Amino acid sequence: MILDSSFLIGTGVALITPFNEDLQVDYKGLEKLINKMISGGVNYLVVLGTTGETATLTQSERQDILSFCKEIVAQRVPIILGIGGNNTAEVIHQFSEFKLEGVSAILSVSPYYNKPTQEGIYHHYAQIAKHSPLPIILYNVPGRTGSNISANTTLRLANDFQNIIGIKEASGNLEQCMVILKDKPNEFKVISGDDLLTLPLLFLGAEGVISVAAMGAPKKFSAMVKGAIEKNDINNAIKYHYDLMQMMQLIFEEGNPGGIKALLKIQGVCDDHLRLPLYPVSSTLRDKLSILDLE
Repeated sequence: MILDSSFLIGTGVALITPFNEDLQVDYKGLEKLINKMISGGVNYLVVLGTTGETATLTQSERQDILSFCKEIVAQRVPIILGIGGNNTAEVIHQFSEFKLEGVSAILSVSPYYNKPTQEGIYHHYAQIAKHSPLPIILYNVPGRTGSNISANTTLRLANDFQNIIGIKEASGNLEQCMVILKDKPNEFKVISGDDLLTLPLLFLGAEGVISVAAMGAPKKFSAMVKGAIEKNDINNAIKYHYDLMQMMQLIFEEGNPGGIKALLKIQGVCDDHLRLPLYPVSSTLRDKLSILDLE
């Protein structure tokens, strides 16, 4: 296993799963979205994450979506696959349910609902790391999971397992992020999981983002991230951040991925159908999104 984490530098995008009116997967819309992201300068794509409504997809649909994405991407950018859950044994079993050729890493969300202790979280990821055929990226999103991966647990995992190569940090806790950034191993990547905090985290030493908002403005968002990382365009990076700030706030106002799907419909990329229990955004929010200037 090659444990190079450099592909995580820059802008990753957590892809939505477009649906047709009958709520079947809209592969034409997905192809259009993928090509828009790559032409917009995005560095890698995350398939079957939370934003992809993976919880409402069948296993067959998940397999088909991954195969389709690999075909359309055609190795132009790396692909990261979301495999996570609150049943450690089932997460490990999922590794054998996908054709992982052409996938660069697994993004695995911290166990939700069960609310494990830090020791439980550590051993959950320890087992995943021992069985995974690909490098692992931790995903900490307490607002969804109901529990936080502490900085100490993250650092312990980063030091104990070479194939745990990074963390998508969406705790919103800058102090926690700074502790990780200060004490992490050199090759371990801290990736922003919060669009609005991406630029501050990049300035503090993070090396990229897995973004939802970048789907709405891939060129400008990617330019913001690149300018901040390479330190060659910081003034424009700050300008882009504020240019994009309203969009980043609005797309999460009524939940994700409802907001970004509404924006992508406005842009003519795909429709905005959601599978229950998610529900389309209000006409009020749609009107706000329709007047955004993202060029």
